Amino acid sequence: MMESWVNSAERIGVDLHLELSGTGGRRAALIRALREAVRSGRLAPGTRLPPYRSLAADLGVARNTVADAYAELVAEGWLTARQGSGTRVTERSDRAERGEPLRHAVRAPTKTPPRARGPRHDLRQGTPDASAFPRTAWAASYRRALQAAPNEAFGPGDPAGRVELREALTEYLARVRGVRTEPGRIVICSGFAHALRLLFGGGVLRGPLAVETYGLGFHRELLLAAGVRTVPLPLDEHGARVDRLGRERAVLLTPAHQFPTGGPLHSERRAAVIDWARARGGVVLEDDYDGEFRYDRKPVGALQGLGPDRVIYLGSVSKSLSPALRLGWMVLPEQYVGAVLAAKGEREAWASVLDQLALADFVVSGSYDRHVRRMRQRYRRRRDRLVEALAAHAPHIEVTGIAAGLHAVLRLPPGTERSAVKAATWHGVALDGLAEFRHPDAESAEGIPAGLVVGYATPPEHAYAAALDALCATMPPR
Repeated sequence: MMESWVNSAERIGVDLHLELSGTGGRRAALIRALREAVRSGRLAPGTRLPPYRSLAADLGVARNTVADAYAELVAEGWLTARQGSGTRVTERSDRAERGEPLRHAVRAPTKTPPRARGPRHDLRQGTPDASAFPRTAWAASYRRALQAAPNEAFGPGDPAGRVELREALTEYLARVRGVRTEPGRIVICSGFAHALRLLFGGGVLRGPLAVETYGLGFHRELLLAAGVRTVPLPLDEHGARVDRLGRERAVLLTPAHQFPTGGPLHSERRAAVIDWARARGGVVLEDDYDGEFRYDRKPVGALQGLGPDRVIYLGSVSKSLSPALRLGWMVLPEQYVGAVLAAKGEREAWASVLDQLALADFVVSGSYDRHVRRMRQRYRRRRDRLVEALAAHAPHIEVTGIAAGLHAVLRLPPGTERSAVKAATWHGVALDGLAEFRHPDAESAEGIPAGLVVGYATPPEHAYAAALDALCATMPPR
């Protein structure tokens, strides 16, 4: 491969000749070429790469192709990207350990720092790939938001949330999830758990509350602490058995992608639960925790669109961006807005006003859409790799549920779940058994499927292949 790279980290208009060849398309070819240039030492640690637009023009490819390739290599650890510094080759002291040439002498540490205890491979559900957080785009939105913020934004926060964010969410949720609302019916919170505390701990809603047989135990404990009794609804291949709703006045559902079993709520049941709520004067709590991440087809619209007067729609950025941001939202029927604001108090005490303004800019600028599309592609590839690895090494293990979200359920032979979780722990793999999510008051345990809940989004990209190898090694025999 011929190249004419001017090796200067301080220049922006550098020339870079790359030969794009091989299978997998232009993006994959570009990733291979850049990775090889770093591995061979032609691109020294600290070298600044050309901007997306410049390299795209030189190579005759789309700008997004270069951006996606850079992002992939950042996630793998070959490159780093910082606001004001551009994209550079990572300064790594462990290249020699991987058999890679060192271009600069690296001083060995005088003392090896202690290694944190924990699993070698984290496949627990619930978190996105932390290494994929869009630092550069988020920093740009934060800076613009600070510059444009009115003076009053730096005073006590409005408990409803910044109007800029509520307006941005009104447009975004309508466009992407089919939610029907207006800014005055959105209340910003710090996430789903905070929303439950406000709704039930704040006395807005009362129990008993119907919930799906499988769900997060943490949420059930939170509700129990608020004095709310939860009543489990059975699940089948069409989702929650809403026909089993009784005297409850509220029901909590995950209709787009049941957590954790992975199926959607059937269209007839979606209509039926709205009819039930109207007939009973009740309310449906819709947990749309990962509704944007559907891989086999366009995501089904939010249940809220069928009955805005009977559905409380709950969402957050915990799966799409990061749980560290602590930002979520409630889309409320008009009759609940005042009670929720009263429960929240006169001032914003949970969600950072500056983060709200940054998220509003992130959404309006299109950065949020771009990030979600990029992560949708990454997680789809991750799920495909999981399915392919199991088909090759454990073909008797079925991946169940729809192709969506950040986790999958592996169906196991009966009676093998506990031993499979122990085997995974022995191999340094952290994951959860399906039984851990079952409601303690559910019907008889006979015939309960055995399974593993695998969070394929959690590991960084460079560690995913090893995590899959370790997972396959733990699978029980046929």
